[in-house]
Amino acid sequence: MPRSVNHVASRAKRKRILKLTRGYFGARKNVWTVAKNTWEKGLTYAYRDRKNKKRTFRALWIQRINAAARQEGLSYSALMGKLAKAGIEINRKVLADLALNNPEAFKAIVAKVADK
Repeated sequence: MPRSVNHVASRAKRKRILKLTRGYFGARKNVWTVAKNTWEKGLTYAYRDRKNKKRTFRALWIQRINAAARQEGLSYSALMGKLAKAGIEINRKVLADLALNNPEAFKAIVAKVADK
């Protein structure tokens, strides 16, 4: 008796992965083994870079806060220390957004902690 193989399902699986690799260069888009390896490697890059994205955004926020704080005569570390001492709990994302888009509010925060 011949072996029964669910060819419909295996072809569908290959088609699904080949559809995901559309737009890749050369054999990466149409050769099954190469496309599968490329797609799997892409998933590991995606996982890694979701973590790196948080790291790079935090670094950007710190640079923006530092630049705005230095215009007010403080360093980043001095500003963050004074914010903590004053009990003002504002995260770096919001602080950087204020420094960039609403400098008056940022100056008000700096003025509030500068005298402490």
